[in-house]
Amino acid sequence: MFDIALLLAAAFVAGALNAVAGGGSFLTLPALVFTGVPPVVANATGTVALLPGYLAGAWGFREDWQSPPGLTMRGIVLWSLVGGAAGAALLLLTPDSTFRLIVPWLLLAATLLFALGPRIRRWTAGAHGASPLKAAFGVLAVSAYGGYFNGGLGILLLALFALLGQTQLHAMNGMKNLVSALLTAIAVAIYAAGGLVQWPQALMMMFAATAGGYGGARLARRMRPEWLRAGIVLVGLAMAALFFWKA
Repeated sequence: MFDIALLLAAAFVAGALNAVAGGGSFLTLPALVFTGVPPVVANATGTVALLPGYLAGAWGFREDWQSPPGLTMRGIVLWSLVGGAAGAALLLLTPDSTFRLIVPWLLLAATLLFALGPRIRRWTAGAHGASPLKAAFGVLAVSAYGGYFNGGLGILLLALFALLGQTQLHAMNGMKNLVSALLTAIAVAIYAAGGLVQWPQALMMMFAATAGGYGGARLARRMRPEWLRAGIVLVGLAMAALFFWKA
């Protein structure tokens, strides 16, 4: 009973965090591992649980979909799916023992990425675009990262679109949500085909994350943004430290 309560609570708060600032996977992955789910399966299962939030976010920003300079919408869709599939396939090939060693470093890197997110966006604000080949490679690489490990994905995508020369924040957010939904959807399909998903936990957490994305975000939005970001960073650092200790 405690395990169920923990997973529901983690998914609910993760859904709210993803709707407001990101960082939901900092909670879902450790919660699943804590309840006895192997790390690779926990990573896949937690991603499945957060998929509806990505889909809803992408649809909510549909009027703002605008491809960055150097890429067409067709190219964005193609490279997002190819990258997400590649990352998911790599996860299928990663033994639990190896992933257990990698996870704390991924969590730490994603937490630092999240903490530096505003500065990264300022550093990339003056970018003047990239060639179509470099733009395609950028989307492919970030999507592969997202298909393998979801933490910090939103910050990476926003930084990438700024580097590609996109300046409208709504358009950047729209593309961030679209690419996240696409790569996560194809990754989830591959996880499922590879038998990585524990469906009872995934479905239960999916409903909780969806509820959190709607109701919890309304409460979280009343908090000062810097407090919310600091809280997420503290959670990420604590989870990374816990995994380093258990590794």
